[in-house]
Amino acid sequence: MPETKKTTKPRAKKAAAVAEVQRLRIKVRAYEHKVLDASVKQILDTALRYDAKIAGPIPLPTEIKKYTVNRSTFIYKDAREQFEMRIHKRVIDILDPTPKVIEALTNLSLPSGVTIDVKMA
Repeated sequence: MPETKKTTKPRAKKAAAVAEVQRLRIKVRAYEHKVLDASVKQILDTALRYDAKIAGPIPLPTEIKKYTVNRSTFIYKDAREQFEMRIHKRVIDILDPTPKVIEALTNLSLPSGVTIDVKMA
């Protein structure tokens, strides 16, 4: 009895024409959450004025930096003080931004103490 090998044809890979969606990812950081929320609202209002599709604001975990300092200069090592800085963060995604939206966001004036990182993905 002759052995027969199963021959399988390689399946044709579907060339999926996936249109890559451009998005503008805006990361906003501040020490005070009220100032941060006000600036995020200002960004959202500006983007919505130009009919942009928005995902967010997404709150990210608060980054807490703690510092321990001796109260005394030389002796009394047990007497210490602890200080902390809280950095609040939010992420906003703008899907398919138009040039008008990008121009409006670059001309936006936000309060001091708010840091913004913008990336095109």
